[in-house]
Amino acid sequence: MKELEFVKPGDIEKRSFAIIAEELAMRHITIKEEEAPITMRVIHTSADFEYADTMTYSENAIETARILLQNGADIVTDTNMAKAGINKKVLADLGGQVHCFMADEDVAQEAKTRGVTRATVSMERAAKLEKPVIFAVGNAPTALISLYEMMQEGIFKPAFVIGVPVGFVNVVAAKELIMETDVPYIVNRGRKGGSNIAACICNALLYMIDNRRD
Repeated sequence: MKELEFVKPGDIEKRSFAIIAEELAMRHITIKEEEAPITMRVIHTSADFEYADTMTYSENAIETARILLQNGADIVTDTNMAKAGINKKVLADLGGQVHCFMADEDVAQEAKTRGVTRATVSMERAAKLEKPVIFAVGNAPTALISLYEMMQEGIFKPAFVIGVPVGFVNVVAAKELIMETDVPYIVNRGRKGGSNIAACICNALLYMIDNRRD
């Protein structure tokens, strides 16, 4: 039976990251220094070390995202769960806010009328925000597909995409579409992801700017 380890409440996260660093070293896995705060927080959130191999970043992605956030960019999520998990106080202090249109009644009605998903309509609504937007997609691959189609049609180009939907239908292909564009991105290749992963990536970027957790 494994012995319990006494850790003060305020030190639990620090100890968790130390364990992650130790296990990465044991597995002979090296993460680029600039990517480590993001990838390690994803591992911390999921307890899944496979993310060390599948997290993918476009060139200068982290610096691009940080500059956007520092300049007051908004974040749009595809679930209220992801929205709830993002540190809105830190984001607000930087001049940004989080949006999720998925549960809006008019979005659901329009999606039903047009025979498309709510995620598609939500992305179209988000495209009308009159400021730079970081899209954090953790659930619906159709959200990524919609963004890709708007880019291809020259209708809209997102400032940044965090593409980490989870699942089996069109998930892998949707992520690959985003990686084919010239939009800066953080994507987890493969089937894994989720709303919690999308939120933790947003928070990792925010904590690189302002490390408050209240």
